[in-house]
Amino acid sequence: MFGTLGGPEIFLILVVALIVFGPRRLPEIGKSVGKMLAEFRKASNDFKKTIEDEVEAERLRELEAPRAPVAPPPAAESPRVEEPVPPAISRADAPPPPIEPK
Repeated sequence: MFGTLGGPEIFLILVVALIVFGPRRLPEIGKSVGKMLAEFRKASNDFKKTIEDEVEAERLRELEAPRAPVAPPPAAESPRVEEPVPPAISRADAPPPPIEPK
């Protein structure tokens, strides 16, 4: 319940708390610590439940989502034939410009 704390460690903590806070305030502190732990557990459980509900809702949305229909192939048209693009000519491969007489 307390992890690695054993009996002697818990007893030592209670004795130190009794010395520091005194016998009159110790029951008040115990009640407030108990309430705090109860609130923490409640908040933790609410958070966990909210997360689980959201995951379940998302899973249901994915299952109920309509599948996108597959588009039918285009009507029987003549296939498009792309003309080949001529390779780019570099300046070294280009023919020299004609020489004009003066």
